[in-house]
Amino acid sequence: MKKRELGNSGLYISEIGLGCMSLPGDLAESKNIVDAAIHAGINYFDTADLYNGGNNEELLGLALKGRRNEIILATKAGNKMNPEGEGWTWDSSKKHIMDAIKQSLLRLDTDYIDVYQLHGGTMEDAVEETIDAFESLKKDGLIRQYGISSIRPNVIKRFLDTSSAVSVMMQYNLLDRRPEEWFPMIHGAGAAVITRGTIAKGFLTSEGLTRAAKANGFVEYDAGELTRTVQALSEQTVDLHAAAIAFTLHDNTVASALVGARTTDQLLDSVIAYEKKTTGEEITLLGNITKIHNYKEHRV
Repeated sequence: MKKRELGNSGLYISEIGLGCMSLPGDLAESKNIVDAAIHAGINYFDTADLYNGGNNEELLGLALKGRRNEIILATKAGNKMNPEGEGWTWDSSKKHIMDAIKQSLLRLDTDYIDVYQLHGGTMEDAVEETIDAFESLKKDGLIRQYGISSIRPNVIKRFLDTSSAVSVMMQYNLLDRRPEEWFPMIHGAGAAVITRGTIAKGFLTSEGLTRAAKANGFVEYDAGELTRTVQALSEQTVDLHAAAIAFTLHDNTVASALVGARTTDQLLDSVIAYEKKTTGEEITLLGNITKIHNYKEHRV
């Protein structure tokens, strides 16, 4: 599997990454998925302290036991679980981040995080304090690089402009092309995009029409528009799953496209799709179908 540099970080990550939030709770099944991913050449694994109240980090740490040096490990912080364990509150303070990483390191059973990400962000945050936390962790060797997971362009721009962040995680796919507007800004800041929602909840797979028919819509597509668009996309390509992954990776601002998997078969479906050839002409045709459905400007 090909690798791309994550911004100007010196870290080279696989073009397909494993989004670990959807790993099954069973350790043996999750380990099978992780082992299959590594065997396929995937080296980028992404989780967050928020996922399943921290249990996802713990599960991933166990599944990676003995293989930590083979992968690039990413997690996130900024959401503080409430004391009763139900719900969370936003906390981007230095104190919380410095406390949160200690817990993440314990759960993941590792001495360091390769890519530590702010899991959201608002314009009300004391961003200098947040960035100081990340820089301190980097200086102490507890993280190698850091980034932000956000869909808010003003938050992203401020974070990149005032830090040495190397990554931005955001939803991006054929049906959600809003981030293309921000790619030049992200690239110009020396950062790269990690995509989530790469196959749009399965709408961009061989089961896309079936899923679309049962859905109430997706982002700004209403139910009818979604079905018609997925139908049009399917008519322009032999394998929509493969074309969707290729489209996501067609801009070099994207370093890796995350896929989720609850089973080994689901993971292998995405790996096989990634390995299939999709022409530039096909990518252009698909893009012409969806480009008029971009999000409206979003500046909150």
